[in-house]
Amino acid sequence: MTEGMTTRLAAAWSALGLAVTALFAAGPALAAEGHAATTATASATATATGPDVAVSQAGNYPTQPNSYGNFSVQWTSVGTTDVTGITHLTVDLPPGLKTSGALMYSTPYDYTFSEKVSPDGRHLEATFRGTRVPGRGDFMKVQVTSGAERPSGVIRATVANRDDMNPANNVSTYTVNGPQQPAEVPDRPVVTAIDTATGPGAGGTAVTLTGTGLDTGFVLFGSEQAKNVSCTATRCTATSPGGSGSVPVTVVTPGGAAEAPDGFAYTGPPPTPPAAPVVTGLNVRGGPSRGGTSVYVLGRNLAGGTIAFGDAPAAHVSCGDSFCSSTSPAGSGTVHVTVTTAGGTSATVDADRFTYADATPRR
Repeated sequence: MTEGMTTRLAAAWSALGLAVTALFAAGPALAAEGHAATTATASATATATGPDVAVSQAGNYPTQPNSYGNFSVQWTSVGTTDVTGITHLTVDLPPGLKTSGALMYSTPYDYTFSEKVSPDGRHLEATFRGTRVPGRGDFMKVQVTSGAERPSGVIRATVANRDDMNPANNVSTYTVNGPQQPAEVPDRPVVTAIDTATGPGAGGTAVTLTGTGLDTGFVLFGSEQAKNVSCTATRCTATSPGGSGSVPVTVVTPGGAAEAPDGFAYTGPPPTPPAAPVVTGLNVRGGPSRGGTSVYVLGRNLAGGTIAFGDAPAAHVSCGDSFCSSTSPAGSGTVHVTVTTAGGTSATVDADRFTYADATPRR
């Protein structure tokens, strides 16, 4: 596999208003995208009561020899609670079509995103890490070209998240130059064995998991994504990330999540922690004591962080490398807003002070 990384970061306070406007405008616009927009098949109704992520696609598909097109793959939180952690996406193209990769367009940049394309250009995998409240969506635009023959066959897009409660809307298909297919409900994965149960804290241990329904999957050690993952229907190979202690090993597919019967125990020292997070500013410096204020945090080394207002945890937290979104908890007085990651907790500074309405705002 050849790998390309895309991580988009907030650059200036003046861009915040435009970014938020673009976010909420993006979803409805997809259905009308391009001169030949077509919405691909997917389950339209969520039945889950917990986290639920759904995938759909629409765009200009190449239908002639030697033609060019692009289509958007959108994933949306449609359940009743936040979708968080790692969301894994795949796109498979039929013979005669290939892609050079995908671009992320969603704002604000409170997430990390990476993607890789197979050498033949027919398989794309993407990893999105962030928190999405119900109703909030993101999309990537996949660039596609056709060969010398008239393209035909099925474009298949999938989404998977460990906490997803509803697999019925995790596969979207579009048939190029042919009749559309009914919505596909993927099989639930089962892991029956793991061949290696220990490895160094620095990571790098090769592990094989066996079972059924494992295709289109990714592998988690605890909450961290494994490296070099390759899955067939009955077997996944992966390389352990760095870690410490004993953690479950989970294969996550569009059909659900399945833990190995035995976990993985790290031995020896853990990996070197990342750099400590640093907070450099907030978009607002105060809000009502009842909480509920949307607060953006700027800084560096923030990816995957949690946020606290004083000692109280914030809600709906999503952090990219230099930008976090959050909702303030209830509180009083003036407190420091801090970010905590594997690298530690940000040092308190004047720029991170937040004043609740029952106190005099600090300017």
